[in-house]
Amino acid sequence: MRRQLGTGDAVVVGVSSMLGAGVFAALAPAAAAAGAGLLVGLAVAAVVAACNATSSAQLAVQHPSSGGTYLFGRRQLGPWWGYVAGWGFVVGKTASCAAMALTAAAYAVPGPWQRPAAAVLVVALAALGYRGVTRTARAARVLLVVVLLALALVVVSAAAGSGGAPVSGSPFDGLLAPGDGGWRGVLQAAGILFFAFAGYARVTTLAEEVRAPERTIPRAVLLALATVLVVYGVVAVAALGALGPAALASAAAPLEQVVATGPWPGAGALVRVGAVAACCGALLALLAGISRTALAMAREGDLPRWLAAVHPRHGVPHHAEVAVAAVVAVAVLLGDLREVIGFSSFGVLVYYLVANLSALTQTREHRLAPRAVAVVGAAGCVVLALALPLASVVAGAGVLAAGVVLRRVAGPGRRSARGRRG
Repeated sequence: MRRQLGTGDAVVVGVSSMLGAGVFAALAPAAAAAGAGLLVGLAVAAVVAACNATSSAQLAVQHPSSGGTYLFGRRQLGPWWGYVAGWGFVVGKTASCAAMALTAAAYAVPGPWQRPAAAVLVVALAALGYRGVTRTARAARVLLVVVLLALALVVVSAAAGSGGAPVSGSPFDGLLAPGDGGWRGVLQAAGILFFAFAGYARVTTLAEEVRAPERTIPRAVLLALATVLVVYGVVAVAALGALGPAALASAAAPLEQVVATGPWPGAGALVRVGAVAACCGALLALLAGISRTALAMAREGDLPRWLAAVHPRHGVPHHAEVAVAAVVAVAVLLGDLREVIGFSSFGVLVYYLVANLSALTQTREHRLAPRAVAVVGAAGCVVLALALPLASVVAGAGVLAAGVVLRRVAGPGRRSARGRRG
């Protein structure tokens, strides 16, 4: 693998991973859970995310190879810890890729053509990633500019004043006094918003392709997270101010509705363009992250070793990229995963829980922050996981259990034993 990414490119990959479809859709369910308290939920999510990002960054400095938390958990805690994190990430995020592709197609093309269009989009983005990580970063940069322009339109439209029905009372009533959902609703909102920008550590899965990783990775991870937190905060305040908690909670496309009730209602189409670009940017970064995690797992025998191949010219895990793209393309053609990926949320929290536990085992010379940061991050992951709907917890636990059984039956030890008998 070639070290080609600088700090700027790494920040772009991280930000584009976070500013996906979530920023255009997550505010509505967060408002339904907590009303104006979604801003408190955003702050809670920010604290947990900052702790997770710090743990991930300092682990990536010590272990600057592909694989992210799969690699960290394996080296710091043992093979099973790494496997559970890697399995949850690969399976959960593969489903997320399918959902992201279907979401982009839903914004862009008529109903009958959405599945074929989603599959074509996956193939096209995978082909782009196949040509090298620098091409991925350049494409992510262009898509990110489109997304930021669309979000700027939303904020300016809200600031210019609503042309629709006025919001009764202050849109920020209940900010510090949770409504019907209580503090559990605030925690649910935190969980929703956490997953909307989960991806801040995506650059750690590309650590083998980053120049001067000991400097670049911590800077890129924390800069990407800080950038997205500012964007989310500004957009959330703008949406609440324009629509109020009740209308925001019931909005099917909340940011498009903010623009529709502003002085330029016809500009809502530009928000849809931004949503498509956001989905494409997040999907591009996800495909890269999953393939690198699959590469690391294949190197250790936790996935077929065929996936560990690296292209001699482009310097990418081309077998893994092709395999991931093929699975995602088939998934979007066969089923709509947008409503059945609750286990992905659970898997992300387990992934970062393993990252924080791994950071706790690092010696002083490898730590960028006190151990208390990892403790807060681990506790936050557990709390947010328990605040998820029961169906998501059950589905997530089921997926992880299936992975454990699979490794028990066909793991590297079993394969080695069969090979010796042969």
